[in-house]
Amino acid sequence: MNVKLNQFSEEIILQFDLISADRKLLLNKLASYIQGNKNEGKESLLMFICTHNSRRSHFGQILCALAAEYFQIPTIRTFSAGTEVTAFHPNAISALRSIGMDIQTTEMSENPHYAIQLNATQSMAAFSKLIEDEVNPKENFAAIMTCTHAEQNCPFVVGADFRIGLSYDDPKAFDGTEQETEMYLARLHQIARELFYVFSRLTN
Repeated sequence: MNVKLNQFSEEIILQFDLISADRKLLLNKLASYIQGNKNEGKESLLMFICTHNSRRSHFGQILCALAAEYFQIPTIRTFSAGTEVTAFHPNAISALRSIGMDIQTTEMSENPHYAIQLNATQSMAAFSKLIEDEVNPKENFAAIMTCTHAEQNCPFVVGADFRIGLSYDDPKAFDGTEQETEMYLARLHQIARELFYVFSRLTN
């Protein structure tokens, strides 16, 4: 983890008091799922799902991997998906780069592919994809629904052994406005706070 990402992580863990009590109860359920797998010596496969797999689900996948790196939990693998294929939105990429995330373009197309480097040895691919894409797990994974639309329109995720609704407001609403950068960063920080909180609850 580079210096800037470590600084971001250190700031995020001081913000757990911004999470409501009701929201913490929900997040504790995800922590319990991960803890249960950890106790059994199993990996936790965490798939973040929204409609377009362009903003919030990518934030979830990447920031969850960052939290696992920060808390040194090696049994975590993160994924993202949508009910439709679009593209990883440039505004979301810019927000992630602003906190120190190393993101390189590996394939240019209508749905570009990117490589995200978390540390010297760990890299992940990022692009918009469906739940059933070949890179995603097919069984024994957690389906983490990051938008209300996906939560309501995808009532059953094949292969998931755990499902939870963690909806976030879509920063897309601010695209092209003066608040664009501010609101993407606000959503990024919110998702990071909650995922870092989840990992802070785990025990050895």
